[in-house]
Amino acid sequence: MSADTINVLKMRDFSKSRWTQLPRDVLVGHNAIEQLPDILADIKTGRSALIITGASTREVAGNQVSAVLKQDYQVTHFSAPTLDTRILEEAEQTGKETGAEFIIGVGGGRIIDTAKIVSYNLDIPFISIPTAASHDGIVSGRASLPTENGSVSVQAHPPIAVIADTGIIAQAPHRLLASGCADVISNYTAILDWELAHRLRGEEISEYAVALSRMTAEILVKNSHLIKPGQEQAAWIVVKALVSSGVAMSIAGSSRPASGGEHKFGHALEKLMPGAALHGEACGMGSIMTMYLHGGDWKSIRQSLIQIGAPTTPEQMKIPDDVIVTALLSAKDIRPERFTILDTGLTRESAEKLVQMLYEE
Repeated sequence: MSADTINVLKMRDFSKSRWTQLPRDVLVGHNAIEQLPDILADIKTGRSALIITGASTREVAGNQVSAVLKQDYQVTHFSAPTLDTRILEEAEQTGKETGAEFIIGVGGGRIIDTAKIVSYNLDIPFISIPTAASHDGIVSGRASLPTENGSVSVQAHPPIAVIADTGIIAQAPHRLLASGCADVISNYTAILDWELAHRLRGEEISEYAVALSRMTAEILVKNSHLIKPGQEQAAWIVVKALVSSGVAMSIAGSSRPASGGEHKFGHALEKLMPGAALHGEACGMGSIMTMYLHGGDWKSIRQSLIQIGAPTTPEQMKIPDDVIVTALLSAKDIRPERFTILDTGLTRESAEKLVQMLYEE
C-alpha cells in the first residue's frame, strides 16, 4: 500500500456512512427503446408514467416511447420548453395530478435534468432516455439549474435505468456527440484539481472514483479516431464513457471526479455569453488551458478534441478572446468552495497567454 493511499485512509472518517446510488439497468444499442417494457418489468416501477420531453425530442423518440408503453401503461406527456422553477412546478403538479409512479426523461441535457429534478422532488424513480450524448448528466445524480446568477448544481435523482438508443443518438448533430466527448475528456483536469485540493486543503478524495474517471477519459482519447458523424459505433463508445463518468460521480458522492476548474471556467463563460458554447465544448477548451497550468500534456488533449471535431479556439466558437480571459479570471467566483488550479492566483497576463496558446500550431 502506497504512502498516499495510507494518508487518504487516515483522513477519511469511517464513522460516517455514504449512500451510493447507481443505475440498476443500463441498456445501450440499436433499437434499445423497444426493450423498455422489459426494463420496466425488471425494476417494477408501477403502471403510471410521466414522460418529459421537448417539442422536437417528442418527435425524435418520445412518441416511440409512448407507443411501446401504451398497451400496458398509463402514459402522460409533459413538454418542457425551458428549465426553470416555473416549468419544474408545472411538471411536478402534472405528476401529482396523474398519479405518476415513475418519470421518463426523453431528450438532451436540459430535458434529462428537468426529469431528474422532478423525480427527486416527487420522490419517484426516473428513467433516462437520452436522444443525444452531449454531456455526462444522463446518468449523474446532479442537475444544472439556470438562475439569474448563472447555472447552479443541484441535488437530483440519478436514473434507476438508462436506455440509450444508438440509432437515435448517432443521428443527432455531431456537434452534440463531440461536446459529450469533450465533457468526458475534461475529467483529466477535474481529477488533477481534486488531487490538488486534497494535497493543499485536505479535501477528502476517493481513489476508486479517481481511477474510474481517469480510465474513462483515457479510453475516449484512445478511441478518438472512431468518433465519426452518423456512426452508431461512435455513439456506443461515447455513451459508455458518459455512463462511466456518471458512475464515478456516484461513487464519490459529488461531481468532483468530473468537474474542476475547466467546469468553473465553462460556467463562467455561460454567464458571460449564454448559449455561445455547449457545456462540453466549454469544458473541453477549459481542460486544455487548465492542463497547461498543471504542467501536463495539454497538446494531447487538444489534438484529441480536434480529431473528434470539438472546437479548441475562441474563434471557432465565435467568442472574443477577451471574453475567454474574463471567464478564466472570474472562474474563481463560481463555486468558491471548490478549490482548483484557477483559484491559485491567475493573473490577467497569464490568462491572456493561455488564450493565445490555444491558437498555437
